[in-house]
Amino acid sequence: MVYMERHYEAYGLKAEEYERIVKRLQREPNQVELGILGALWSEHCSYKSSKVHLKKFPTKGSYVIQGPGENAGVVELDQDVWLAFKIESHNHPSFIEPFHGSATGVGGIIRDVLSMGARPIALVDSLRFGLPEDKRIVKGVVKGISHYGNCIGIPTVAGEVYFEECYRTNPLVNAFCLGILPAGRMLRARGKPGDLLFLLGSATGRDGIHGAVMASGEFGEGYETKLPSVQVGDPYFGKKLIEAVLQAVEEGLLVGLQDLGAAGLSGSASELASKSNCGVELWLERVPLREEGMKPFEILLSESQERMLLVVEEDKVQRIKELANYYHLEGEVVGRLIEEKTFKAYYADQLVAELPISLIVEEAPVYQKPYKEPEYIRELRDFDQNALPEVDLADAIKKVLASYNVCSKAPVYRQYDHQVGTNTVLKPGGDASVLRVKWVQKPELKSDRFIALTCEGNGRMLYLNPYEGGKYIVAEAFRNLACVGAKPIGITDCLNFGNPDRPEVMWQLVKAIEGIAHACEFFGVPVVSGNVSLYNETVEREEIRNVYPTPILVAVGVVEDKKLMDHQFKERGDLVFVLGDLKREFSVAGSEYLKVVHGKVFGDVPAVNLQKEMNLHKLTLELIEEGAIKSAHDVSVGGLLVSLLEGLFHSELGLELNLYAEGRLDFLLFSENPTLVVVSVEKEKAQTLRQKAEAYELDWLLIGKVKDDGIFTITNNGEKVFERPVKELQEIWEGPLEKFF
Repeated sequence: MVYMERHYEAYGLKAEEYERIVKRLQREPNQVELGILGALWSEHCSYKSSKVHLKKFPTKGSYVIQGPGENAGVVELDQDVWLAFKIESHNHPSFIEPFHGSATGVGGIIRDVLSMGARPIALVDSLRFGLPEDKRIVKGVVKGISHYGNCIGIPTVAGEVYFEECYRTNPLVNAFCLGILPAGRMLRARGKPGDLLFLLGSATGRDGIHGAVMASGEFGEGYETKLPSVQVGDPYFGKKLIEAVLQAVEEGLLVGLQDLGAAGLSGSASELASKSNCGVELWLERVPLREEGMKPFEILLSESQERMLLVVEEDKVQRIKELANYYHLEGEVVGRLIEEKTFKAYYADQLVAELPISLIVEEAPVYQKPYKEPEYIRELRDFDQNALPEVDLADAIKKVLASYNVCSKAPVYRQYDHQVGTNTVLKPGGDASVLRVKWVQKPELKSDRFIALTCEGNGRMLYLNPYEGGKYIVAEAFRNLACVGAKPIGITDCLNFGNPDRPEVMWQLVKAIEGIAHACEFFGVPVVSGNVSLYNETVEREEIRNVYPTPILVAVGVVEDKKLMDHQFKERGDLVFVLGDLKREFSVAGSEYLKVVHGKVFGDVPAVNLQKEMNLHKLTLELIEEGAIKSAHDVSVGGLLVSLLEGLFHSELGLELNLYAEGRLDFLLFSENPTLVVVSVEKEKAQTLRQKAEAYELDWLLIGKVKDDGIFTITNNGEKVFERPVKELQEIWEGPLEKFF
């Protein structure tokens, strides 16, 4: 019994889970079966700690074609074009081996979108690190993402990077992909008894075995021993696989499609059979291998990259083999779907695994884990910002601009080719990126609408208040879209949290989900796909470190009639307004200013008034549609001051800022309150802007005028309190990350 205990724990199973398996089978599982169940019952695959709470998300809407449950969500762009998209994490692998961990995260999410029959056209990455000084992780991750995306020819068009101590040994690497497909031509992971399973792509090796189990546990000392669990990707093989699969789709050769991700062939085949309401048998000796002497266990659980499982009818197999040969890919029939709802794997005619499909998939455990509010919440909310000492404004501005979370991320995103494919209309660096629809191989597939993408996930705000923080990041994502002229049609989320066995962490997860769900429900925008990454925890020398609760949202929007807006101020004489929710305390709780100037992370999240937020989005879109404004930029990390300066950087313009702060000026400038947008407008249209703001029951404040002298000036209550050349401030903002790349 001691031996068996060690045996099942090696596969990530708990004692009660192993007992359930034995009782269900009426026998002990063999090693191969134990490996399959350990992988498919892992947190990474089964969502056993989060599944009951994920049901709180709204998932339906007028645009939704396919919601959660498939490899990616699908929404309607217009009557001719559908969009497939999803985000996933590759956190643990990216800590162990940053380059390959992040690269294969990109490859995996591309195949998720491809499996819907869509051509991948854009990538987004959301990254969380400790400090940029940890070059092994930071440079390795960025290099891995750029290597894979650049080589495979898919642009990385948007993203975000944050640095916090809690991510030091738990980096978060979340990758998003969006693809386009002709309306009505979506594929799913489906088949029927008698259909054959064709494995197409790279040969199978030993890399990635136990990857799903590794991704479902916390880190401790000796993490290096998990290096063999990290997959190794080949973007050139990935590119050939994309073209081969899409040609097979065009020729009508496929019944269904499933990528090989977590748990490898065992995971893809069992999930496909479950969704098809049938069983599967696999013939492992037929799997193309790149290593000698591989055992059935290794063949089934290998997570080698660049592989897809095609569901085909027998008379289509020869043509699929011809395509495999043409694209220099490995390809072979490795199994078939069967009537009996059982998973059977054979090796040289010997049955090596036999399990009920329902046991592998539907009967995976689901837990209602206890949760409670952490003690730290009460301590952090006992915060009086008025007790903060006065600061030198020039010094505070310099520190905020130079902070890693505010400074320019161009040293990161310039590593990526964000214009390959020539679809990128608005590049990285603004509120959202914008793409046109153009499929070179199908010139008839086009749209008069643009696609907008933005990414948000301020973990510090969720640390202070997961529920309000969840609302906060949804509001910011949709505000970003509004600032470029886009309406949201769907989001995908990746929920990155610590150890759910700790009630305090579970509380963070539950409250964050409820906050996100509340906001999405209010705005009428569904969650169409997503991923959960738990156990982002490190235990070292009895010290426990969990990451901030960090849900990452990528919001997808539509720009009607190609009417775009960016955040850059345009010309001398334009007036600058702030629109939104202004008649409230300017809180610096959770702000970058509070951390880098005062060394504190305190307070409660500035709550979002969802009705005012929605009104602000509508107002911004209306102003853009009517050509009433010349720029729009939301107020977020760094506050109003950073939003204003970002509108000046990379230009010869200046700004004369005239404020009349009733309270402390630093709070006004650095508050990260939601529901604020900075716009610039011609003087002649200012009255129209004011009237429209009041019609939407929103506040407006005229704060300055654009100049052509390249000087940024702040006057408060008639007294000049700050004046610097914009180029000098830009150099401060651009410098911090340059030395690390």
